Amino acid sequence: MTASALEKKPASRASGAAFILKKATISALVALVLFSLMIGVRTEAGPQGGLIYWTRFGDLAAIVAAVFGGSIVIELLRQWWGPTDKVRVVPPAVQHALSLAGRLIAPALLIFTFLVPVIFYDQRYILDLAILVLTYVMLGWGLNVVVGLAGLLDLGYVAFYAVGAYSYALLATNFGLSFWVCLPLAGILAAFWGVLLGFPVLRLRGDYLAIVTLAFGEIIRLVIINWQSLTGGPNGVSGIPRPTLFGIPLTPGEDGLAARLGIEFSPTHRIVFLFYVILAMALLTNWVTIRLRRLPIGRAWEALREDEVACRALGINTTTTKLTAFATGAMFGGFAGAFFATRQGFISPESFTFQESALVLAIVVLGGMGSQLGVALAALAMIGGFELFRGLDQYRMLVFGMAMVLLMIWRPRGLIGHRAPTVYLERNQAISSDLVKEGHG
Repeated sequence: MTASALEKKPASRASGAAFILKKATISALVALVLFSLMIGVRTEAGPQGGLIYWTRFGDLAAIVAAVFGGSIVIELLRQWWGPTDKVRVVPPAVQHALSLAGRLIAPALLIFTFLVPVIFYDQRYILDLAILVLTYVMLGWGLNVVVGLAGLLDLGYVAFYAVGAYSYALLATNFGLSFWVCLPLAGILAAFWGVLLGFPVLRLRGDYLAIVTLAFGEIIRLVIINWQSLTGGPNGVSGIPRPTLFGIPLTPGEDGLAARLGIEFSPTHRIVFLFYVILAMALLTNWVTIRLRRLPIGRAWEALREDEVACRALGINTTTTKLTAFATGAMFGGFAGAFFATRQGFISPESFTFQESALVLAIVVLGGMGSQLGVALAALAMIGGFELFRGLDQYRMLVFGMAMVLLMIWRPRGLIGHRAPTVYLERNQAISSDLVKEGHG
């Protein structure tokens, strides 16, 4: 190594350190400006109607310091992970470990999910949270068909969730039908409404499609509120029957499952049963989605997502493709809605607001559109994250929003971005020069 090279190496390190400190300082100043009024000064209406305020400069200084230190760490990690002279800095052993972890995470997560009722049998809160997470996993996989596979932005997915819930609630309370009979009916009715939504939006794309689907979701909610003779209006529907196991109720009576098995009754039995019901429904949703992706209709969805004009040029019927995407996604949403109704025992219009659609869409986008595992991880992170930061009070949404922004900056395609086609050539094929315009292919 020459003397000039030795002189340049410390200089480059010094310039790199100066760049990192400069960037961290700018980030800290931006944080100081943004959070000075949000956190540094707290205002509130006084007992006599006047405005009172107090300062929290200690909290503000801690956040600015965290941003400064975090920026330094992020830049160091970026230099470590990034290319240096066109050679990856990540050691081969680390790359092998990461690839192995990527292959094992799905089976490990599935095994852990099966064991959750066994591990946390005496912790009702964790069991309820696990059921909620699986419900949103199923909703995310259903919306992933529409948004992730077909590329149709749907902001009114909560409408199908509501249709499924009210379908089961009204059929069960008015006609005495069981959960297992009403479950396919709720999915069929939700799919029917998905087709009705698909017809008006056949020629719409992008922002216009999002606006129409958003309006559709609000129309369904307003119909539920105002059609009081059928839906109960704002009062909702109560007394929704619980599911049974082959006609045997999970109740403390003599005809209950515990009495027939000769064991002591526990309210946790019903919670564990509901957990495995929603787990089976979610796994069925995942299996059907994976199978559909490998069929011609799944390939048509992917072609529609990539380029609708090219899709038409290939002779694919885009009308049928869009309608099947809306109907399939709506059917899974209807299934999840029916389970939500039987789990709660009471439903009302407040459970089906636009916020639910936004949350499910955020799960799909953050997890990675088209990725089944990514959607599951995003649902676990978002629903579990809300509970994890519950004790932070006013900082809860701030911390959670910052985490989502950072994820979108460094992982813009989601946790597990997956847009690879289902069918592709395993090896490159040369094209004869007679078939191309410029030389050998």
